[in-house]
Amino acid sequence: MATTPAERRVSLVPSTRARQPVHPARKRLILAVVLVMIGSFLPWLYVGGAPKSGALGPGLWTFYGAMLGLAGVLLPFRKVGAVHAGLMAAIALVVPAWQLVHVLSLVGTGGWMPGPGLVMVAGGGVLALGCAARLLREPLPVAPQS
Repeated sequence: MATTPAERRVSLVPSTRARQPVHPARKRLILAVVLVMIGSFLPWLYVGGAPKSGALGPGLWTFYGAMLGLAGVLLPFRKVGAVHAGLMAAIALVVPAWQLVHVLSLVGTGGWMPGPGLVMVAGGGVLALGCAARLLREPLPVAPQS
């Protein structure tokens, strides 16, 4: 990525302070947050061909968990961001697993199938778990000296 010199930088407030680079795990955590946020409102189950939206119950919990992940992206502290990503991952993995176990205990394996929202939330949870581990293990990359 090309950088521009300080005198050519477009800014409303001129500053000579070097920006701290963004941790690579935070960039992936943004993707995990978007997956969970969108998946929370998509259909979680198809029962008899009719979609059942996640927003009717468990999707709201995962959406609130995605807000924790968003806070982890925006906060400048690496370990605090890792805790937020871990909490989001726990919510985004436990709630869909509970939903599947609950439906299996009610009706078994016939007459329903998981929807795209359930899959997206679980995928976002796995991605957030990886981001939390990476934020805890890897230090922040050093800023290039100009």
